[in-house]
Amino acid sequence: MMKSVAVLFVLLAAAPVVHAAEPGWGTPEASVVPEADGYITISGAAIPPTSEHTYKAIFDATRAGYKPSQLVPAINMAGSELNALAASGVPLENAQFVLVFHGAAIDGILNEETYKSKYGISNPNLPAIAKMRAAGVRIYVCGQNLAFENFDKSTLTPDVVIASDALIVLMTFQNQGYALLSF
Repeated sequence: MMKSVAVLFVLLAAAPVVHAAEPGWGTPEASVVPEADGYITISGAAIPPTSEHTYKAIFDATRAGYKPSQLVPAINMAGSELNALAASGVPLENAQFVLVFHGAAIDGILNEETYKSKYGISNPNLPAIAKMRAAGVRIYVCGQNLAFENFDKSTLTPDVVIASDALIVLMTFQNQGYALLSF
């Protein structure tokens, strides 16, 4: 018993201390994709977003949301970065974003009827996807994954384009200077 208490004490002492946000940080802004995380402008921060820069990123979407009611992590992160750029006054044409779906993340791009049938709730990703498409984000799904899983193409949202292969998409955009962001 004493040994268990000592181990618990050591684990608690080594655990990181989580602090609430300090007052005055501001309110997160999420004007482009309100379903995604918002952005808090940090006064005097190093490397702030600027309207002179073009932000090129490919988001590798492989993970499903932690719960069916949550966004696919790559959708949340891409939406969050669009919110960050907009909050910083960066024109959306300076955000050249691409998402490519494969693996478990494909469930996030199921159409409403299929998602609701599978999970019993509306697909929370579809409104965010529609807003990202309106902001110019290109969204692909791996054709190889669909073929090997014998996926019915009609179960996917029409906002997604079927590509030959996710890895070809990733290499193509990385060769064009896009930063790879994996979620």
